[in-house]
Amino acid sequence: MFTGIIETLAKVTQIENEGSNYHLSLQSSLTPELKIDQSLAHNGVCLTVVAIEGDTYTVTAIEETMQRSNLASLKVGDGVNLERAMIANARLDGHIVQGHVDTTGTCKSVKEVDGSWYYTFTYQANPNHILVDKGSVCINGVSLTVINPSADEFSVAIIPYTYQHTNFNAIQAGDTINLEFDIIGKYIAKYAQVYAKR
Repeated sequence: MFTGIIETLAKVTQIENEGSNYHLSLQSSLTPELKIDQSLAHNGVCLTVVAIEGDTYTVTAIEETMQRSNLASLKVGDGVNLERAMIANARLDGHIVQGHVDTTGTCKSVKEVDGSWYYTFTYQANPNHILVDKGSVCINGVSLTVINPSADEFSVAIIPYTYQHTNFNAIQAGDTINLEFDIIGKYIAKYAQVYAKR
């Protein structure tokens, strides 16, 4: 489980295909603290460390993960939002994030307003993907507060610290982002579907 509070940016150093699997190697200041089999969220996608060498580590993503997320669009040199799994006695500073991306969205616009940035995103409408005004959503692994949601669009506000310390500063109109909707909302949607059939 994660919280959506990004610890650092990792830089993609190598991408290799092996059958339908993708091996992603990344350089990070956290590498010395990592161990094999450890779980980390990469742009909100939970992946397992399979190799460590120097300041670089490698994770493997299966084809379904690549199709469901924006990891397939990564290039060598790209920055990836990185968060280690939370520890049981830590503060939950963001919200409950599973590291299981539900779908991708598209950046519709970016506007700078008095030192902060407002991003508007669109996504394919789905009754299981619930957003509420001032509720939580995870974008590229970042826990954020929803503004003005509709069936297929919403906005978020990014403060300077988040803009500077995540890959939000590289997101432009037309870019694909990873979306994980609030797990509480997903359970409510599932229960509503079950009871509606009774």
